[in-house]
Amino acid sequence: MELYLVRHTAPVAAAGLCYGQSEVDADPAETLAAAARLRTLLPAAAPLFSSPSRRCRVLAEALAAAPRFDERLREMHFGQWEMQPWSAIPHAQLDAWQADLLGFAPPGGESAAALYRRAGAFLRDLPGTAEAAVIVAHAGVLRALAGHLLALPAAEWTALGFEFGSASLIKRGGPGAALVWHNRRSRVIDMIDI
Repeated sequence: MELYLVRHTAPVAAAGLCYGQSEVDADPAETLAAAARLRTLLPAAAPLFSSPSRRCRVLAEALAAAPRFDERLREMHFGQWEMQPWSAIPHAQLDAWQADLLGFAPPGGESAAALYRRAGAFLRDLPGTAEAAVIVAHAGVLRALAGHLLALPAAEWTALGFEFGSASLIKRGGPGAALVWHNRRSRVIDMIDI
């Protein structure tokens, strides 16, 4: 099975803001332009699954006639940190998070381990009969999905980067999976990369 992991386009939010599950919009024109570019990379007939967050929803609806929205694809919930500048978050809390990246949960939020578990639950429920599927989500969720699919240790999957408005392809089958390409934006870039 081919799994195309697509990150939403850049949100229209103040720089340095922690927004996690908060509803922030992406620029509509940028989202439509990204959808036009990404369509050249994605299989047209593949089912598309998406986070219900607006910044993902708009891209998903531009890519597919009938996207399927799943709550488990929402970004990590940062609790009291949501919509706060990162610079305003108490240093002691940020230090605690850095010391226990998987287990620490911001006050009122969820841990990376909880995000990883719900990403795994989504993958377990993904129909195995399709040849391909497209998933439109957030960086944290895409990291967790890639971590599951590629059997990466936490230190590796939490460090993965997924660029705004890009797609990455993971092929799974038999005993394992492989990252085929990462952070592609269009077929033209594919040709240049070769």
